[in-house]
Parts: sequence; C-alpha cells; structure tokens
Amino acid sequence: QVQLAESGGGLVQAGGSLRLSCAASGRTFSAFAIGWFRQGPGKEREFVASIRWTTGSLFYADSVKGRFTISRDNAKNTLYLQMNSLKPEDTAVYYCSAGLIPGQWHYWGQGTQVTVSS
Repeated sequence: QVQLAESGGGLVQAGGSLRLSCAASGRTFSAFAIGWFRQGPGKEREFVASIRWTTGSLFYADSVKGRFTISRDNAKNTLYLQMNSLKPEDTAVYYCSAGLIPGQWHYWGQGTQVTVSS
C-alpha cells in the first residue's frame, strides 16, 4: 500500500505561481512511477507530469511543458509540482498518484484545489 497526501493548493491570479506537495508513505519503493493528474470543472481527469521512481525520468503533458516542474525529495518522501505562469485553464483539482507498473496508476491522494483567476 502507498498513501499519498497533497497540499499547497489555493487561489492565485493568472501569471502567478504555486507549489504543490505530495507526502508519500508506505511501500513507496514498490512504485514504478509517481506523478500528478488534474481534473478541471466538467472535464475528465488528465495527466500532468510524472517521474519514473528508479530512473528519475521526467514526463510532462504538452499543456504544461515549460511552465510546470515536477521534482522529488527522496529523503522526505515528497513529490512536488512547481507551477509557474498559471493560466485560468489550469484551474482544477490536482491529484498525486503512484503506479506499480507502466501505464497504470494504482494509488491516489485526496486532491488539492487550484483556482487561477483571470
């Protein structure tokens, strides 16, 4: 089991920045990858960014490349998402997730709301 807890969401004006955190606990060493997803109002959940746990390889959705940065602190078992140049369309509930095998995501946090005002 892997437990995930997000924090750091809030209200920000367009062009501003936020940093999300995801504290991981449990069998984190068993994860293949850990990442961020989001679900905007009336939209389906979509991939944002991820890190392969063993290699550290990074992956981003095209919509956030150059604006968002995913990183991790192994000592703290914490995942981060630095979000810069935020746009109103980034408004969503952001979820942290861990996957045990490629292409599948098995564990989810409760989500944190990010609202970007225009």
